Amino acid sequence: MKVFLQKDVPGVGKAHQVVNVADGYARNYLMPRGLAVPATVGRVSAAREHAESEDRREERIRERALALATRLADHEIRFKVKAGETGRMYGSITTADIAEKLTQLLSHEFDKRWVVLERPLRDVGHHTVDLKLEAGVRAHIKVYVEADEV
Repeated sequence: MKVFLQKDVPGVGKAHQVVNVADGYARNYLMPRGLAVPATVGRVSAAREHAESEDRREERIRERALALATRLADHEIRFKVKAGETGRMYGSITTADIAEKLTQLLSHEFDKRWVVLERPLRDVGHHTVDLKLEAGVRAHIKVYVEADEV
């Protein structure tokens, strides 16, 4: 039986999809719980339109992320920090610090979850930081950490 899913159903499909399931499963489980309704011609065309609009939205997000990655390739960020004689910082530079600098640099809101660090930066010097942007787009940014002369 073809049904139109109104909510995500694990192992079956996502909301707004038309899927083929066993008749008993549809009648006894999906429909009574409000998870699905029978697939009519109107619902099938609505599902198709929804899928097309989702594809267009994902493509716009991907294009925006690629444009941001291109802009980031040309930039570097610098931090001046207090450090000991060995080059070890008294604090650390976290994903939030890097995201804040990138927000200032690009005049664009930059989410700290996009910055990938195994651990905070604690040493003076040059670091390459990976960025995982929306839609799976990857980028890199050069981070220079300089000791602040007292």
